Amino acid sequence: MQIDVFTLFPEAFDWFRNQRHVTNVLAHGHALDCVDYRDTTPLTGGQVDDMPFGGGAGMVLRVDVVEAALRARYDIDPVELRARRRVIALAPSGRLLDDALVDELAAEPALTLLCGRYEGFDERIVEHFATESVSIGRYVLAGGELAAMVVADAVLRKLPGALGHEHSALEESYSAALEGAPEYPHYTRPAEWRGWGVPEVLLSGHHARVEEWRREQSRLRARAERDAHDAARAGRRP
Repeated sequence: MQIDVFTLFPEAFDWFRNQRHVTNVLAHGHALDCVDYRDTTPLTGGQVDDMPFGGGAGMVLRVDVVEAALRARYDIDPVELRARRRVIALAPSGRLLDDALVDELAAEPALTLLCGRYEGFDERIVEHFATESVSIGRYVLAGGELAAMVVADAVLRKLPGALGHEHSALEESYSAALEGAPEYPHYTRPAEWRGWGVPEVLLSGHHARVEEWRREQSRLRARAERDAHDAARAGRRP
């Protein structure tokens, strides 16, 4: 897989590249590159943003700046680029990232992640250059860099060679293997600590019973999650 991140702060990804699972997949031939909008901006003084039409606080990332960066990188009209690779605008209002979407993205040969800044993107960037908009949650960050790292992290760890055990990424929270439910609890040594013990079934050596217990715990967590969500929604009603 080849991931390009378009950003105003490429140095922010230096730490991310040094994480073990990321170095593992890069060593297997995958790529994570950062492209600085300012390197190709058609505006003077490295300008990339402007005031919003209609007034309001903040600045907006310009469509001509993003087009110039995409053209320079791929040597193609960004409108046509969407037919060749998945181009994702990272924004709070986009499709919420979940395990099913991560599986979709991990199956792609190439991804382009567009990081916003300030008040976000000129909407024409999302409408005409991006294949879709993706959100990591219904809240606002100062920029898209952290969101890009979350997307890249979730995707890269799905690739072969990323993790120490080939099955580590299969049975996880919200995965298809757990039918979309949260993962079950985990315990390790010591078996007793301050009077807090480990469930006996995990010490039994009976693999079928352990598997049954884990599935039931996963279902219980899913039920508790739904109840908490419903209670929160009820609490917001007038």
